[in-house]
Amino acid sequence: MGKKLPPSFFKRPTLRVAQELLGTYLVMKRNGKTRAGKIVETEAYVGEDDLACHASKGRTKRTETLYAKAGTAYVYMIYGMYYCLNIVTERKDFPSAVLIRAVEPAEGIEEMQRARKTKTLHNLASGPGKLCMAFGIGKAMNGKSITAGALYIEDRGERPAAKDIAKAKRIGVDYAKHCKHYLWRFYIKSNDSVSRK
Repeated sequence: MGKKLPPSFFKRPTLRVAQELLGTYLVMKRNGKTRAGKIVETEAYVGEDDLACHASKGRTKRTETLYAKAGTAYVYMIYGMYYCLNIVTERKDFPSAVLIRAVEPAEGIEEMQRARKTKTLHNLASGPGKLCMAFGIGKAMNGKSITAGALYIEDRGERPAAKDIAKAKRIGVDYAKHCKHYLWRFYIKSNDSVSRK
């Protein structure tokens, strides 16, 4: 199949990682079964000065994982019911991460459909909450390595050309003052699994 992304991939600048994750595959291997999908949408969150980043209010018990080493999964709940998967980037003790916003399902589609209670392919993982439901990602994944466990990312040689990547404002960060205008959401233009274009 593909080549598993090493920790060094995530140690680089967050904006670069967010763009270069597009076209790679999120893979979950559990109980002898595989669920996988092409990453088609990401968002970058960079440091305590980024008012949209959870770390903007400082280091807390909730945000501690954001300060972990690059390649660590940062999983948290929104609206009291949906989980979001982020991957910590750059250097330890600098809080930055990439939110995986959407994937295009590729393997284990029937399992994803059961988990999501829908058969519509492009809607299975077209948003961070939907994605975590489809892959069975929950709080237990928080703090786990994304480079040496059941959940990892593979490069299968399908990265998009720069002209096929769109840059846009991040979603749901209207509270972030000037930071809400940053074009730190990246997605593959032609892909139907993107959450919002």
